[in-house]
Amino acid sequence: MLSTLNDINKAFESKARLGIMSVLMVNESVDFSTLKQLLGLTDGNLASHTRALEELGYIQCDKRFIGRKPNTSFSVTQAGSKAFKAHLKALEQFLSQTAS
Repeated sequence: MLSTLNDINKAFESKARLGIMSVLMVNESVDFSTLKQLLGLTDGNLASHTRALEELGYIQCDKRFIGRKPNTSFSVTQAGSKAFKAHLKALEQFLSQTAS
């Protein structure tokens, strides 16, 4: 059972990061405002969590202008997809081992 716990990725332990990755795994890309609204996070909180995931190489950020307004969107990288799927698999294995 302990080996399964070792496979749980600490990057996804936070509720915010788990939510960010969950949303991005089922969408090609999502803009900052939509993520903020879906997850109920503040600008600063979302920015710090997305920055951390970006630094790990799990998500990528695309900044552009739509008309005169800045738009920031995020998408999952291949490494992020692989890491998140491995994390979910480890959680599932842990839960199945602890079920009576």
